[in-house]
Amino acid sequence: MSRKASTSTRTHLTVLDFCAELGVARSTFYDWRAKGAGPRCIKLPNGELRIRRTDADEWLIDLEESA
Repeated sequence: MSRKASTSTRTHLTVLDFCAELGVARSTFYDWRAKGAGPRCIKLPNGELRIRRTDADEWLIDLEESA
């Protein structure tokens, strides 16, 4: 039996998970990353990226516009 954590309890997100949560294309994520405008990432030894849940949340808070 697989013990996959629900998205809300994961501490690290894949790029696909992150993009799915935001409803953006993977190419958009990589555009943001190339411009230095995306969230902080962890690069694994195999080259895959992970985004800490806390970094994703902080990144979104930083994007909020003040009313």
